[in-house]
Amino acid sequence: MTRQALVPTTHERGITTLTLDSPANRNALSASLVRELATALERCGKDPSVRAVVLAHTGNTFSAGADLKVPASPYAFVEVLRQITELPKPVLARVDGHARAGGLGLLGACDMAFASLSSDFAFSEVRIGVAPAVISIPLLPRLDARAASRYFLTGEVFAGTRAQEIGLLTETAPDVDAAMAPVVDALRRASPQGLAESKRLLTAGVRAAFDRDAEDLVQRSAALFASAEAREGVTAHLERRDPAWLL
Repeated sequence: MTRQALVPTTHERGITTLTLDSPANRNALSASLVRELATALERCGKDPSVRAVVLAHTGNTFSAGADLKVPASPYAFVEVLRQITELPKPVLARVDGHARAGGLGLLGACDMAFASLSSDFAFSEVRIGVAPAVISIPLLPRLDARAASRYFLTGEVFAGTRAQEIGLLTETAPDVDAAMAPVVDALRRASPQGLAESKRLLTAGVRAAFDRDAEDLVQRSAALFASAEAREGVTAHLERRDPAWLL
């Protein structure tokens, strides 16, 4: 029996849509999903018929972040973030629901991110005893510094309009597809070389940060997840109870 793809692909007039399709675990970043996403991105990068990529989702959650039961390795995830950044085609995120933790890392790596007004977001890592380490590479250059301090440290949920204000999103709208339509049309009119070289200019700083910081942050993330405090945080989350450190 053939297993259903976790990242099915569709293509229409130069736009390839990669859909995170694991709604049972809220599109958590499992080893399998991250592996399939990496393979799909690689294909898009090599395919001359692909002008731009849309990263979408099924269900009510874009991504809940790391799969706490079958997680992707920090190395695999950081390479996917790097792939999105280095892909010679624009990558647009389409969010219509919730996004948490590592899912926000995907948004940061994308060149543009659009969301419906009903969507919400949170850097929830601090609540399970870890930190948004690897995802800080593409995110910190985009985010307002004071807002990053607040949301990295508190894990609070914030709305799509706030996400746009602080630089996480390009645009929020009642209808996310209507908001994206003129952008997608404009990308179809752009030359492949013009898009690739413009993206290289825009991502130069983030690509340098991956080269400089990725190894350190991967090691830091792995150490945090292996710690006793994180084990308590993850267990409490899975058991739907408060962690031991709650005051």
